[in-house]
Amino acid sequence: MNATGFEPAPDQDPHTASAPGRIVLLTTSHRVAPGLLSWPAWQALHAADRVLCADGAHPQLPYLREAGIAVDEASPTAEELVGACAGGHTVVVVATGEGEPALTDGLARLAGSGRIQMPELELLPASYDLPGARLLDLVQVMDRIRAECPWSSRQTHEGLAKYGIEEAYELVEAIEEGDRDELREELGDVLLQVVFHSRIAEEDPDAPFSVDDVAGGIVAKLIHRHPHVFGDETASTPEEVKAHWLRTKAIEKQRSSVTEGIPLGQPGLALAAKLASRVRMAGLDVPLPKTEGIGYELLVLAARAEAEGVDPEAALREAARAYREAIRDVEG
Repeated sequence: MNATGFEPAPDQDPHTASAPGRIVLLTTSHRVAPGLLSWPAWQALHAADRVLCADGAHPQLPYLREAGIAVDEASPTAEELVGACAGGHTVVVVATGEGEPALTDGLARLAGSGRIQMPELELLPASYDLPGARLLDLVQVMDRIRAECPWSSRQTHEGLAKYGIEEAYELVEAIEEGDRDELREELGDVLLQVVFHSRIAEEDPDAPFSVDDVAGGIVAKLIHRHPHVFGDETASTPEEVKAHWLRTKAIEKQRSSVTEGIPLGQPGLALAAKLASRVRMAGLDVPLPKTEGIGYELLVLAARAEAEGVDPEAALREAARAYREAIRDVEG
């Protein structure tokens, strides 16, 4: 056995020594539970003459050995691996998290040299990331930051509240500007707020909850409020979908007033439009206050905008951007 921990295979039969053999680089995702491998991967592992892994603590190894597969802890050089395949042998290399770049680079150099007959090379993904798998990485990173960062470890829900508002506005701005790169980044910043608050909530001594509880709650809500997708009801228009949503929500909330659940801390125009929307959807006849003043004039405009299907906040921001450009033109 040499310094790499690799023991060469015994001498080959001279009649088959010229057969180049096969190298299978088996990759797995750390986001999938170890042992959950594809059928082609299990076939390759069972059929291999040798199975190698450079990492003796690789999470897959206990499951492979439990399945009766002998795994040698070794990190051969490219030349040694090619030699182990001589005689038509198949060697499976269980890749570490880095993907064995030194080994693959060495194999590429050997293949490019043209000096030796190379084995058949195959990259075999044994497990795949499902959609949303990178969210697991975010949860893990946030957990470590919460534990080790002097600033993040001291944050509270109350202290982070202002950042949630800022990130939401920056997301709206990215949407209105039509900047796709900025949109992706701002969505990430909003997502961070959700994961950060969820991580803080895990530490509550009386009513802890985790990001899984948050996700589970919204999943249950979405399924319950979409009976036309997950149940027996039908909906063929957006209006029918909205009717389903409002009816289900009304049953869930059992509110005594249509104003319940409307956050009073939101911007004034958005607040006025939301109140007008609740009144209109409930079919209530509530006249607007006749009091004089700019605030009441804005209330009338916001209610009119909502009735016409216009978001008054978005409309005012668009007008403000036009005003900003006019200011710059004068300054220029």
